[in-house]
Amino acid sequence: MDIQENKAAPDFSLPDETGEVRKLSDFSGKPVLLYFYPKDDTPGCTTEACNFRDDYSAYERAGVIILGVSPDSPKSHTKFKQKYNLPFILLSDKDHIVSELYGVWGRKKFMGKEYDGIFRTTFLIGENGEIKKIFRNVKPADHSTEVLEALKG
Repeated sequence: MDIQENKAAPDFSLPDETGEVRKLSDFSGKPVLLYFYPKDDTPGCTTEACNFRDDYSAYERAGVIILGVSPDSPKSHTKFKQKYNLPFILLSDKDHIVSELYGVWGRKKFMGKEYDGIFRTTFLIGENGEIKKIFRNVKPADHSTEVLEALKG
């Protein structure tokens, strides 16, 4: 599927860190920051998540719901949330169905090895369920600031 800005964000259902199944449509009427990241408790993913955590009050003021998605299990998400005191929902996409639906799953290279995984990508979804902005090849350290700037604009 070709995901584009100004198009409807595909709905999905995934378990959160508690095992509760969440749907994107559960949050309709509110802006959603849907971010895909490779793995819990790795350096880049931790930096990205902690920056969203540190800026969380700004997202709350803007009424934005943050949803993080990775292939990790709900149990792994629980540990990650507790360790870094993350105040937002983490969703488990262990079969990478939603990652593939959003076009963020594919062949990657790291230290000479090739493997399949998530491309760090964020979708800013408006209250109407339409994708307002797509951030690709995200740099974890600057990303939250970049998203907050986009929310202002």
